[in-house]
Amino acid sequence: MAERRAFAQKISRTVAAEVRKQISGQYSGSPQLLKNLNIVGSISHHTTVPLTEAVDPVDLEEYLVTHPLAVDSGPLRDLIEFPPDDIEVVYSPRDCRTLVSAVPEESEMDPHVRDCIRSYTEDWAVVIRKYHKLGTGFNPNTLDKQKERQKGLPKQVFESDEAPDGNNYQDEQDDLKRRSMSIDDTPRGSWACSIFDLKNSLPDALLPNLLDRTPNEEIDRQNDDQRKSNRHKELFGLHPSPDEEEPIERLSVPDVPKEHFGQRLLVKCLSLKFEIEIEPIFASLALYDVKEKKKISENFYFDLNSEQMKGLLRPHVPPAAITTLARSAIFSITYPSQDVFLVIKLEKVLQQGDIGECAEPYMIFKEADATKNKEKLEKLKSQADQFCQRLGKYRMPFAWTAIHLMNIVSSAGSLERDSTEVEISTGERKGSWSERRNSSIVGRRSLERTTSGDDACNLTSFRPATLTVTNFFKQEGDRLSDEDLYKFLADMRRPSSVLRRLRPITAQLKIDISPAPENPHYCLTPELLQVKLYPDSRVRPTREILEFPARDVYVPNTTYRNLLYIYPQSLNFANRQGSARNITVKVQFMYGEDPSNAMPVIFGKSSCSEFSKEAYTAVVYHNRSPDFHEEIKVKLPATLTDHHHLLFTFYHVSCQQKQNTPLETPVGYTWIPMLQNGRLKTGQFCLPVSLEKPPQAYSVLSPEVPLPGMKWVDNHKGVFNVEVVAVSSIHTQDPYLDKFFALVNALDEHMFPVRIGDMRIMENNLENELKSSISALNSSQLEPVVRFLHLLLDKLILLVVRPPVIAGQIVNLGQASFEAMASIINRLHKNLEGNHDQHGRNSLLASYIYYVFRLPHTYSNSPSPGPGGLGGSVHYATMARSAVRPASLNLNRSRSLSNSNPDISGTPTSPDDEVRSIIGSKGLDRSNSWVNTGGPKAVPWGSNPSPSAESTQAMDRSCNRMSSHTETSSFLQTLTGRLPTKKLFHEELALQWVVCSGGVRESALQQAWFFFELMVKSMVHHLYFNDKLDAPRKSRFPERFMDDIAALVSTIASDIVSRFQKDTEMVERLNTSLAFFLNDLLSVMDRGFVFSLIKTCYKQVSSKLYSLPNPSVLVSLRLDFLRIVCSHEHYVTLNLPCSLLTPPASPSPSVSSATSQFCSISLPNRVLDFPQTYKTRRLQICLNYLCLSANSIIWQDLC
Repeated sequence: MAERRAFAQKISRTVAAEVRKQISGQYSGSPQLLKNLNIVGSISHHTTVPLTEAVDPVDLEEYLVTHPLAVDSGPLRDLIEFPPDDIEVVYSPRDCRTLVSAVPEESEMDPHVRDCIRSYTEDWAVVIRKYHKLGTGFNPNTLDKQKERQKGLPKQVFESDEAPDGNNYQDEQDDLKRRSMSIDDTPRGSWACSIFDLKNSLPDALLPNLLDRTPNEEIDRQNDDQRKSNRHKELFGLHPSPDEEEPIERLSVPDVPKEHFGQRLLVKCLSLKFEIEIEPIFASLALYDVKEKKKISENFYFDLNSEQMKGLLRPHVPPAAITTLARSAIFSITYPSQDVFLVIKLEKVLQQGDIGECAEPYMIFKEADATKNKEKLEKLKSQADQFCQRLGKYRMPFAWTAIHLMNIVSSAGSLERDSTEVEISTGERKGSWSERRNSSIVGRRSLERTTSGDDACNLTSFRPATLTVTNFFKQEGDRLSDEDLYKFLADMRRPSSVLRRLRPITAQLKIDISPAPENPHYCLTPELLQVKLYPDSRVRPTREILEFPARDVYVPNTTYRNLLYIYPQSLNFANRQGSARNITVKVQFMYGEDPSNAMPVIFGKSSCSEFSKEAYTAVVYHNRSPDFHEEIKVKLPATLTDHHHLLFTFYHVSCQQKQNTPLETPVGYTWIPMLQNGRLKTGQFCLPVSLEKPPQAYSVLSPEVPLPGMKWVDNHKGVFNVEVVAVSSIHTQDPYLDKFFALVNALDEHMFPVRIGDMRIMENNLENELKSSISALNSSQLEPVVRFLHLLLDKLILLVVRPPVIAGQIVNLGQASFEAMASIINRLHKNLEGNHDQHGRNSLLASYIYYVFRLPHTYSNSPSPGPGGLGGSVHYATMARSAVRPASLNLNRSRSLSNSNPDISGTPTSPDDEVRSIIGSKGLDRSNSWVNTGGPKAVPWGSNPSPSAESTQAMDRSCNRMSSHTETSSFLQTLTGRLPTKKLFHEELALQWVVCSGGVRESALQQAWFFFELMVKSMVHHLYFNDKLDAPRKSRFPERFMDDIAALVSTIASDIVSRFQKDTEMVERLNTSLAFFLNDLLSVMDRGFVFSLIKTCYKQVSSKLYSLPNPSVLVSLRLDFLRIVCSHEHYVTLNLPCSLLTPPASPSPSVSSATSQFCSISLPNRVLDFPQTYKTRRLQICLNYLCLSANSIIWQDLC
């Protein structure tokens, strides 16, 4: 071996393995080795650096002020300087799908309606850390960005991917010839060099200028130009990321809240043709789930009649609006299953005779026999013309059919193939169903075939199919109910005697079924609003059909929607005297008792006006107890009054024209008031029917009330069954939510008394009712809570920062609101497990914090903080948390309404005593708060002479906060005639969290991330609205708030240490939540203060760590904690890379080392022979030093 060179002989050859071996040999690998080390040992001329000793962090803010950067502008300065625009608050407008806003243009609205509209229209309030992408927690390769990068890339096609074309006989022969040749016959034994290929191959074209002399520089330039030509700007970003676990420091940005859509299906109705064409036929589509026994979509009405047939109804039908001429619809299915059917119902103009008689011509006449039966057909046309002229506005049931949707989807297959044509008929046997492909499709599949699995229910990737429905079932007059329909649909999958008895009507209905495009053109919402990309309003539109999900959908409301659906079900006039057989029900939405008070809010069906004042049900001929299958859709006014009601008028229709006989005769009346004690009245109703017109002022009463002098059908019994369903983002339809919002709005408007249910709430008992309504929110149904989640949290936050004034006294609801929020958050976490990210953050709550939450302002006459701020009222006030109080404050006259601690008995003599008693009762340990994190440099805003003085000062600051105290009206006047200073949400949130206990504290710990993120955003908004984002960090927040933060962090760190073996999953979430919180605080607060918080957590974990025989779990938690904290985008800058500090003179270094909760590792000098500059800088490099300390424990484990 050659002799080593001189400079190489001086290089230390120590490697990591030798270091681990030395450490293992010296300390025998004991997990408790650091606990028994003698720190004050003999050391060499270089002082050994204790790697695990937690040092006091430098006062970063003071150092940055006293040591301005001396580096010139350039990349290095950008690396070591904190950017002035680190955080910004952005108000971005919401993306509105429609060309015109759905918000009503009513001048006067109910306060709750105004709050809902504000919640659905205000801009998103987003806090952006502009340089967050520089941190390790940022993921640049999101799925959306990958898709964006791949747009425009040519598709790579290789020979192995190409399918054989069928004409490959010659290729097979060539392959056989190749195989017949021995590999040994070729010079190199490869297929490419086989003799056959050499003999049959053509010479390659010569490369031009191949042998020319070219300078190397020119070749490099050409190669560089060729590499740059058509080069993707993010070439290496195209490579997919490896399959690995998401880094723990990576926090995903939540999705923007938006309107919910399920899997979308586009249905185009192409044609409807019968064997004979004598009258107009009206059709509707709807989706039904047989298993859930539920209609899962609203009706889609379409008109495929010829212009000649439409002309027969011209006297009865107003000019058709373009919105009613749609022949294609988009259905949404959130829960697709094998039990979903597309049901088609047909109606015709009312005529004399039952359904069987009217359907007979369609079953016996054939198109081929038109010439033979010409006279009969002419007679039928003449009769149809007469009925259309006289009874054109009345309908009667005619026929129906159904398509097993998922069989069609599964039969259609993948999108990669061409479209399919499917013919559906009743087959040779009555009631049997089959599916016949055209000649281009090989094979036969039966509609009774069912598949299982998610792939079979996927509506987004099947190929479009054209269906031809060849037969319909005649509608039976006594089987019109939904229950009968569900029985038929269940039998349809296994043909039974029920279906075989049904006589088919021959027809041809052609429809296209395909996955709906992402952004369809010429589309209308269920409210008939034009969706964007609507170039021409004269084009026939496509209707979006509103879904009624089979099960609850947990998505917050983001758009204004206020629709009502009325379903008349049955009527029993068997005991009614007189002639009432051909019965129709006229439905009107009224705002008063006068007949002219009918509102034009009923949606039209097909080929009619957009809205009308009345709607009629179909008539079942000569039936005194008919069933109905009508759906009447109403656009509810934004504000309802006690006079709004639904009026049902029952008519007997005279089908046969007689002299002196009116066309329709009223035979009964009933109604439903829209509001009952302020709540929207919905559900199932069995109503009595009056024989006479209702009296004056009937609308405020229920028809169940026996009005004097009125005659009722069947002795005032319920004879009319109707269902009313609301799909509304205004009306909660939950009694607990309704009560809470009603009480809060009553406070806003100062309207007393408030009537809720059967209770009449006066102002003197409003306080107790408000508190009980807040606590009762936990009893409300989860689905409406989620739908109104944004508004509900906004109101609870408003009650925290702006306690109401009731009867001249301020009622603090901070604790009650905090408890309600904690309960709601935990309910969402437990019931919506599929919406969690890797850190256990619920996506709905994360979206609320990121986009929706903003600071409410305190006074009604103050400007809103940002666009669309929360509205206010002068009937709210707040108590100051200032340490300075008026001398005239009469505390003996005050009445305590504290919610901070229900266990406190008696009335405290002062607010300070109350808070002091709270802290004492909780046993709150402030020893680890910011004011007590030892060291002379630990308190940047002032030094204290002794630890006892620090504790006293911290207690005094805590006791000076009046967060839960009320005063009489005379006290309000002492504050110079104006309301007290405002509360800040982040301060109140921190205080409530610190003083809470029991189940409330446990709930808050379970979802600590929510309150941490809420607090950080509140802090940023506070700085933004008060122009303090550029202010010195020491002056941004008061000391009392920083004390609460320090106490909160200390107690949570204690929970992590004490519970990591019992509640592993919860502690992991709590640990990461705390780390992300401190990471966020580094961008907002005094960074020296945040360093001390990090040290506090580190010390508590480490003190427990060295007492454990197997500390691996706690070590992992600590490493995760440090990894998240150190993922900050300004990690390098926070460590002051280009500055030198003089270490503070310690009065007794050895004592400091001995009393430290961390123990040092005394390594041999040749392993860790650090220079003196490192020993100096370890005092200032807080984050780096903690990471090195943590890694030293890993060294021990590896040994």
